[in-house]
Amino acid sequence: MSNVAKRINIVSIKMVKESSFQYLARQILSPSDAYEMIKDHLQDLDREQFIIACLNTKNEPTNITVVSVGSINKAIVHPREVFKTAILSNAASIMAFHNHPLGDTIPSDQDIQLTHRLVEAGELLGIKLLDHLIIGDRSFTSLKEKGYL
Repeated sequence: MSNVAKRINIVSIKMVKESSFQYLARQILSPSDAYEMIKDHLQDLDREQFIIACLNTKNEPTNITVVSVGSINKAIVHPREVFKTAILSNAASIMAFHNHPLGDTIPSDQDIQLTHRLVEAGELLGIKLLDHLIIGDRSFTSLKEKGYL
């Protein structure tokens, strides 16, 4: 074995604000509140996007981030990527959103499985998943309201 020293980098992690928008309701108290906040960012897209909103202890959104951009009917999402921004933001909870470009908001088996994985990961991290909304053509489905959370 060689006794050559290995160099270890010292790093820091930063979040960079790309832009912002105003949200009049301040707090998210219902799936409708969450839909009103995010609909302009997810309606009318030609590919699936998975977005999370980080919330503080008062359910006020502090930031949103695009976790994944996929194809017309699929976006690859891993819990590690979902919770990365939430941890850096000191989020108390998160809301998950993704769009169905074809307009329907019926959750797929993959949508339901992902929601369950995010609930489990959030429990381990102490960051609660409040809801997962599927955004369609001028409508939405709340997986919490459907009983999947």
